[in-house]
Amino acid sequence: MASVSSESLAKALEFLEPKLALASIELPKELFAVLEVLDANAGLRRALTDPAREDAEKAGLLAQLLHGKVSAAAEDTVAQLASTRWSSERDISDALETLAVTAVTAVAEQQDGASGLNKLEQDLFSFIEVVRGNHELQRALDDAQAPVEAKRALALKLVPNASQTSQVLISQAVSNPRGLKPATLVERFVELVAKRQQRWIASVTSTVELSEAQRSRLETSLNKLYGRQLKLNTAIDPSLVGGLVVKVGDEVVDASVASRVADLRRALAS
Repeated sequence: MASVSSESLAKALEFLEPKLALASIELPKELFAVLEVLDANAGLRRALTDPAREDAEKAGLLAQLLHGKVSAAAEDTVAQLASTRWSSERDISDALETLAVTAVTAVAEQQDGASGLNKLEQDLFSFIEVVRGNHELQRALDDAQAPVEAKRALALKLVPNASQTSQVLISQAVSNPRGLKPATLVERFVELVAKRQQRWIASVTSTVELSEAQRSRLETSLNKLYGRQLKLNTAIDPSLVGGLVVKVGDEVVDASVASRVADLRRALAS
């Protein structure tokens, strides 16, 4: 995505995040359903990405299309996408797909924390491995003439113990691959699952190795701060001089001496 679209996607993800704490599997299903409508209607995509249209006009168009047919959370999420700028019509659809997959990963996370995300990732990898190793399966799942329900049923048989969230993503990849091979699209989904998994890992960099007591205190503090049991990964970087740098997901807390010195230098330079 171009920078304009990337910024809009970031805003949409930020808007969606508070809704994910209580989201059910129905939210991503609804978002995928709207995605199918967008993919099938170039005129609608043009209307929603037209910078000359007022936000109120776009909101009215979406209300006519979605109100009463999807939840308020899904309708608001799509409206948020339409209220921002996009470099191309395709980008708004790609962004909606990212939001839907993110919602699926959040549901898996709700159900069983990091274990739920690991299970989701394992199921998706299992699907990829089976399909990549069998040309007949690839042809069957790629067959544009085959009924969607038949392809979906075949795909789910390939991962018989798949979780509910895994089934949603595998079904989506088979029923609406969006110009890609299903296994390739599932690989894209795995990348988004991996990104969500980073929320459960605290990467800590220090100038010297932490003692067991220090690790324990830090882990307790971080778990309390983030409200979940984080896995602590540590590394040593003498250039920090002192202090710590902690990264959890996209959040970085830089409490190193090197960072404070750099801040002071910038302040003096200005």
